[in-house]
Amino acid sequence: MHDLLVALSLVLIIEGIWPFLNPASFRRLLALIADESERALRLTGLVSMILGLGLLYLVN
Repeated sequence: MHDLLVALSLVLIIEGIWPFLNPASFRRLLALIADESERALRLTGLVSMILGLGLLYLVN
């Protein structure tokens, strides 16, 4: 459980860097994402999960 909380904390820190440093560009990105189709969002999520699993495999 400890490792899961550490991983979640790191994700939140990393994801918070961009909106903290450049909120205007982050807002534009969110507007672009909101206009994408569900299929494109699902594909992006799938690719992200596969890359995450691959990285996790390489790290361990």
